[in-house]
Amino acid sequence: MNTKEKYLARERRHIRLRKKLKGTPARPRLSVYKSNHYLYAQIIDDLNGKTLVSANSLEKELRAKYRSVVNIKVAEAVGSLIGERAKAKGINSVVFDRGGFKYHGRVKSLADAARKSGLEF
Repeated sequence: MNTKEKYLARERRHIRLRKKLKGTPARPRLSVYKSNHYLYAQIIDDLNGKTLVSANSLEKELRAKYRSVVNIKVAEAVGSLIGERAKAKGINSVVFDRGGFKYHGRVKSLADAARKSGLEF
């Protein structure tokens, strides 16, 4: 399977997931995207089309600590950061959108860290 086929397969999985997942004001959507170099997480209210909270591996405190290496430790840091910011905004429960990525490795560690910091999904 070449790169384009992998990308298209992920896009198909993502579209299939998004048909089922909707973020509401009571239970917004935790969306995860990973590139080869960075990791992004957002909590989104789909009904209003607003991003409520975001965190990524590009933030200064994480870049200084991990030096642009994206691995499981960075994913845990991003997950705990998004969980803390969500709790500060009063968000306790979310719907997890893995973005078509397999629930494995960095995506799984981000989700586990978000759960440890108090988010329910």
